[in-house]
Amino acid sequence: MDIPKDQMSSLLDQGLFDSAQMLGSFLVSSSAVNTETSSPHVKAENLVFLGDALFGEKEYRRAIYTYKQALQHCKILPKQNTACRTSLSRSSSPNSINVSAINENEVKFKIILCHCALSENRAALAEMEGIPSKARTLRMNLTMGKLYRHSRHNRSAIACYKDCLRHCPYILEAITALAELGVSSKDIISLFPQTPTRSGRPPFDHFDTSRWLQRYVEAQCCIASNDYKGGLDLFGELLQRFPSNVHILLEIAKVEAILGKNDDAILNFEKVRTIDPYNLTYMDEYAMLLRIKSDNSKLNRLVHDMLNIDATRPEVCVALSVLWERKDQRRALAYAEKCLRIDDRHIPGQIMKGNLYISLDRPDAAVVAFRAAQELRPDLRSYQGLVRSYLVLSKIKEALYAAREAIKLMPHSAKAIKLVGDVHASNPGGRDKAKKFYESSLRLEPGYLGAALALAELHVVEGRNGDAVTLLERYLKDWADDSLHIKLAQVFGATNMLQEALSQYQSALRINPQNEAAKKGLERLEKQMKGVDPDAPEEDEENDVEDAEGEADEGELL
Repeated sequence: MDIPKDQMSSLLDQGLFDSAQMLGSFLVSSSAVNTETSSPHVKAENLVFLGDALFGEKEYRRAIYTYKQALQHCKILPKQNTACRTSLSRSSSPNSINVSAINENEVKFKIILCHCALSENRAALAEMEGIPSKARTLRMNLTMGKLYRHSRHNRSAIACYKDCLRHCPYILEAITALAELGVSSKDIISLFPQTPTRSGRPPFDHFDTSRWLQRYVEAQCCIASNDYKGGLDLFGELLQRFPSNVHILLEIAKVEAILGKNDDAILNFEKVRTIDPYNLTYMDEYAMLLRIKSDNSKLNRLVHDMLNIDATRPEVCVALSVLWERKDQRRALAYAEKCLRIDDRHIPGQIMKGNLYISLDRPDAAVVAFRAAQELRPDLRSYQGLVRSYLVLSKIKEALYAAREAIKLMPHSAKAIKLVGDVHASNPGGRDKAKKFYESSLRLEPGYLGAALALAELHVVEGRNGDAVTLLERYLKDWADDSLHIKLAQVFGATNMLQEALSQYQSALRINPQNEAAKKGLERLEKQMKGVDPDAPEEDEENDVEDAEGEADEGELL
C-alpha cells in the first residue's frame, strides 16, 4: 500500500482535516487501489476517509458526492461480503484499520448530516428513511425527530423523541421537544427506563436520581402549555437544588421576558453573563430587553462581546438588528432576515422581523412573520404582534380573533386579556368594553403596568384627564417606573400643566437616564415652555440625515 491508512486516520482523529483531505486524494488515486483486482471494499473505505476530511472542512457538497461514491462501491461487493459492517469510528490502534469495513448506515448518516448543514431537510429526511429503524442509533433517532418536526410531521417526530427517551432519559432537548409538541408530563415521565439496578432499586424511583428530572419535565410542559407561572415555580425549585445553573437561569429569564417581567429577566440574564461570559444562548432576548429599557451602553457592550465570540450565530444577527433598529430600520431588517437564513426556526428573529415591518409600515409582511413565530411556538409576543398588525390594517375582526385565541391559550394571562381591550379601544363604540377588559386585566395582575397605562390612555381619549392622573399617581405610589412618569407627563402636558409635566419627565430620567421617550418628551416640553413650536423643523436637520447615511458599519455604531 502506497499510502498508510493509519496516518490518514490519525490526521482525522486530530482534526487536521486540510492535511487529511490532501492525503486522501493520494489514497483514493493510488495505483495499488485502482487496479482491477483491488477490492471494492478497500475503495469504499478510502472514499469514506476522504469524505470525512471534506466533512471536517465543511465542504458538504463534495463530502456528499464522495460518500455516495463509497456506497456505490459497497453495492458491487460480492454477496459474501455485503455484510460490509464496520464502524466509521476510528480506533487509535493502527492495526484496527486493517480489520475494519464500512457501515453503510453510518455513511448514510454522514450524508444526512451534510444535508442538515446545508439546510436541505427534505433530502436529509429521505436519506434517513432509508436507514432501517433497528439500525438507527440514539443520535440518528434524535436527528430524525428534528427533521420530522421541521417538516411538520409531528406524529412521527413524537415517536422518534419518545424512542430517544426510552434509551436515555437525560436527553433534555427531546424532553423540551415533546413538551412543545403537546405530550403531557405524565406520558414523558412514563418513558423513562424502569429496569432495576444491581441494588434492586429502579433507577427512576429514587429521589436523588429522578426528582429533579421529573420537575424539569413538568416545568417544560407548563411553559409549553403557557402556564408560565407554574413553569417559573418549578424552575425556581430546580434552581435551589442547582444554584448558578446557566441553563435553568436562561429558561427562567426567557419566560420572564415573555411575561413582561423585564427587570427580573434582565437580572437573570446578567447573572448568566457573570457565570459564563461566552454564552450566546438567548442573548438576543437580552438585547431586546436592553433596547426596551433604552440601556444603549449595555446593549453596545453585549453586541460587541457577541461578535467577538461567534459572529455566525443567529442570536448575534438578532442582537445586531436590535442595535440598528433605532438608527437604520432597513439595515436592522436585513440582519433579522440574515438570522432567518441561518435558522428559519429562530423565534426571536421572526418576532424582530415582524416588529420592524410594523415600524416600516408593512403590516401585511408583519403578519406573515408573526404567524411564522406562532407556528413554531405560540407565545404572547406573537399574539401581541398579530393584534398590532391587524389594527394597523384596520382588520378589527382578525385582530379580535387573534386576541381571543390568545385568551383561549392563556386563560389566566392578564396580558392576553389586555389584548382584547386593545382591539375594542381602537373603535370608539367599543371603549366601554375596552375599559372593562383593562380593569379585568388589572384585577388579575395588579402590577401589570401595561394595562394601567392603556386604561390611563383610554381616560385621556375620552376626556377624563383627572381619572388618568388619579390612576397613574396611585400606581406611582407602589411602582417607581419610568413609563408611568412619562404617561403622567404627557397627560399634564395635554392639560397645559407644563411645570408638573417637566417634573414627571425629570423623574423618569432619574429612574432611567437612557429613556429616549423621556428625552424627546422633555425636549418638546422645554420648547413649549419657551414659546417655540416643538414640531417646527430644525435648520440642521438635513445635515443630520446626511451624516446618518455615512454611518455604515457595526464598528462605528458600537
